[in-house]
Amino acid sequence: MQASALIFCNALVILLILSSCTLVHSDDEVHVSIMNRLGSGKNLTLHCQSKDTDLGQQNVGDGSEFGWDFAVNVWGSTLFYCDMGWEEVQQYHFDAYYFQRDFARCESQCSWLVSAEGIYGLNGQTGFWEFAYYWSS
Repeated sequence: MQASALIFCNALVILLILSSCTLVHSDDEVHVSIMNRLGSGKNLTLHCQSKDTDLGQQNVGDGSEFGWDFAVNVWGSTLFYCDMGWEEVQQYHFDAYYFQRDFARCESQCSWLVSAEGIYGLNGQTGFWEFAYYWSS
């Protein structure tokens, strides 16, 4: 094989590999909000964090919400998880943002609604609230 043909083949292989990679821009901002809709004046205790960022414990009043902004990492492995509780449910753990699940579902705005039945997530593609988690008895 001639040197020019070999260089062309190598360049083609590199181009194919690069075109199949999906890179996440680290400046892609996401806003997550968690709304307390428990009703009857019930407060929600919430503690959310990622591997690198601890948002601290929050006391979210009935009808209020807690939210934060962040940039997804370039590897597409960003995860924020929360522990929550109130008088009926002492502790519940859920993933508030998981890149593999949420990059298409909610892109830049991920909204969660905590109700007496469970947790609903807003699907940004359809505009509908979808039941996501229920309280185990």
